[in-house]
Amino acid sequence: MRRLFHPVKGRYRRWIDRWEHELVTRSTDRVVRPFDYGIEWTKDWPIARDFPMNGCSPVEYLVRLNERAIARSEEFFGYQVPPKFTLEGDWLEFESPVRTPYPENNLVRALWFPTRTPNRKAVVLLPHWNSKLPQHNALCAGLQRLNIPTLRLSLPYHDARMPAELGRADYAVSSNIARTIDATRQAVIDTRACFDWLERQGYTELGIVGTSLGSCYAFLASAHDTRIRVNVFNHCSTYFADPVWEGASSRHVRASMEPEIDLDTLRKLWMCISPPSYWDQFTARKKHSKFIYTRYDTTFPVHLSREVIRGAQKHNWNHDVTVLPCGHYTMGEFPFKYITGYEICSFLKRNL
Repeated sequence: MRRLFHPVKGRYRRWIDRWEHELVTRSTDRVVRPFDYGIEWTKDWPIARDFPMNGCSPVEYLVRLNERAIARSEEFFGYQVPPKFTLEGDWLEFESPVRTPYPENNLVRALWFPTRTPNRKAVVLLPHWNSKLPQHNALCAGLQRLNIPTLRLSLPYHDARMPAELGRADYAVSSNIARTIDATRQAVIDTRACFDWLERQGYTELGIVGTSLGSCYAFLASAHDTRIRVNVFNHCSTYFADPVWEGASSRHVRASMEPEIDLDTLRKLWMCISPPSYWDQFTARKKHSKFIYTRYDTTFPVHLSREVIRGAQKHNWNHDVTVLPCGHYTMGEFPFKYITGYEICSFLKRNL
């Protein structure tokens, strides 16, 4: 485990905490939306087609669907390869195998950073929640300069995929329980479809980079796809529910849910999109991973990241760990963004 340096606690931590708070609270467009179990979003899940509610309460039904999704995860995250991929300029487009009520969201877009020198290496990059273009493009360009072609995926409900009624990617993570699962399932399947396109282009040494929410998506995709052999998880957590419940940037989501359910129930409702549910699958596929987390994170609380590292050690994963002396949002600021970029690029250059 690499700790880049050990600043004196106290004054330094207070400085980081103030800076982090300033960045977290800069957004003033967060909306507390109504709580909903969103049962209608389950109808197209393969594990729900033969499993009617039959008088179950929404909580009971969703808990059972989670159990079925985990037991049949290859089916839950399975899909039919898109019949057509279109590359226009530097934009790859294809129809998502997961259909939603929003035509904008159903058209997958990914920005392609090719290299001049042909090789068999390539990476899919998954940005953070509420990321906007051109965020993460500099990292993609850095990998490009290292002769690693990179495909930056626009996540569901992000960028041009955002429905007209939204100003933020609220439908990706929200107080609508089943819609959040559906968005995660779509992100995982869209990611795997990106690897289908890369494979058709002749790329065989494949890696993935995910940041924050993208890190969760990346883990779920990698656990279910043998083609992905090198992983970078930039920020990491165990259960999907915990950062939403504890995180400083998702207090508006918790504010909607807290009158209706507690954290223990939320964990059960989102267990099928939580990485620990698939640690055994990930272990069996023998991958090489890098985990990056921050010592003063208030969005992915640090105890959750440390649980991930303990899980990696327990399962004997081939992994590296870097701990940065900053927070979740301050990682994107000077000088930490350059340190993070170096850690990601150097790991992929050495191991892909």
